[in-house]
Amino acid sequence: MSKVDQIEHIGKYRVIRELGRGATATVYLAEDPGRPDPVAIKLVRFTGGAEEAQWTRRLKKLFATEGAMAKKLDHPNIIRIHDTVLEEDQAYIVMEYVTGLELSNFCAFNKLLPLHRVVGIVFKCCLALDYAFKQGVIHRDIKPANILIGDDDNVKIMDFGLALNTAKKSEADSTFIMGVGSPAYMSPEQIKGYPLNQKTDLYSLGVVLFNLLTGRLPFRAANTAQLVYKIINADPPMPSQINPNVPASMDNIIRRALEKDLYSRYRNGAEMAQDLSAVRFQVVDDNWVALDTSRLDVLKQLEFFRGFEELELWEVLRISTWREIPADVLLMREGDEESGFGIIIEGEVEVSVEDRAICRLGVGEVVGEMAYLNQDMPRRSASIVTLTPIAYLDVNNAALALATEECFQRFQKKLVATAIKRLAAADHSLASLGEQAHKPAATDRLEIELELEPYEAQPKKDS
Repeated sequence: MSKVDQIEHIGKYRVIRELGRGATATVYLAEDPGRPDPVAIKLVRFTGGAEEAQWTRRLKKLFATEGAMAKKLDHPNIIRIHDTVLEEDQAYIVMEYVTGLELSNFCAFNKLLPLHRVVGIVFKCCLALDYAFKQGVIHRDIKPANILIGDDDNVKIMDFGLALNTAKKSEADSTFIMGVGSPAYMSPEQIKGYPLNQKTDLYSLGVVLFNLLTGRLPFRAANTAQLVYKIINADPPMPSQINPNVPASMDNIIRRALEKDLYSRYRNGAEMAQDLSAVRFQVVDDNWVALDTSRLDVLKQLEFFRGFEELELWEVLRISTWREIPADVLLMREGDEESGFGIIIEGEVEVSVEDRAICRLGVGEVVGEMAYLNQDMPRRSASIVTLTPIAYLDVNNAALALATEECFQRFQKKLVATAIKRLAAADHSLASLGEQAHKPAATDRLEIELELEPYEAQPKKDS
């Protein structure tokens, strides 16, 4: 924090230090003369200028909303707000100070929490949202960054600044502001601008749960328009499809939480919490072990997997089998009817056709791709024999068919590119054995010029 930004007091509160800074607000740790424990203060300064006037009005409305909502909410899993002050040039909210981490820290596949902890955290969120709705409050921006976990997985939901007061009957008099929320976590009805109820928060919480279970979002896209389309129209993959440690009973919870049909979605947080509690008792806490990243690091170095996202590489390891094979072993036999393929992790193999060696393949090369791509007649076009001991990633056709769409498409593009590259190399090899090509009389490419006939209007027939 620069000297220019340093402040010693915010109202009656003495600033201790800055805790964090976002696009619109800065959060400080401060002392409250009336409380023994420190507090957190979220401060927004309003800038002048006509172009900023609309944004300033919106920020003031959000702060007024959060202050009004705070008076309604007193729950152990919701950040307690002590005071809100709205002034001409700034506004600030004084809230309880809680140490901990945002859930967004645990949404990568290599940083996932044990399943029993995920279930316990989301269970508490369900009860907190159920309580908020009974007070007439919908959060509307549930996402990992707005959920804090402290010691013993003590959960605190933050930022009710976008909350909707369901007691307001008039849209003009409500706290509704178009476009609020984070698109990836928005419900279909929120994207469409339909009236909202507690089920929109449960949908968003379902996305958070999916994220914590798999390390990815249920819907991913290259741009916002594609994302919105998928949220409204596409079915999400099931978490057990991505993470084999997730039980099938969790798939059912995700499916119901992410229902596009409001009548089929969970009615309230208590109902979702009840289903989560049933899963919680099926989970053996002591079975969880941290992920081994050593094989992931190996895949990252291979040319075949260049362009794969880390999450997709985790999925590759899940749907494939890592094999250690000694030298002088027949890996694939020419003419056999099978369509799996594999990638050489280490070592070297020989490729032969009709007992004649045609090439050697090493680290990062794929074998068996032609039979896989030719599903109408999946027969091996060549034999593969190991020349040295090899490490080999064996990809089963049926397993790949169950992969997520992104992972499946990534494999398809890589396999087609490999096949085209090898066919081009085969053409060059054949050319070295061929006869001299016939020389045309003209060396320039044939170009055909087209001329348009002039249009002549036909004479009208007498009626």
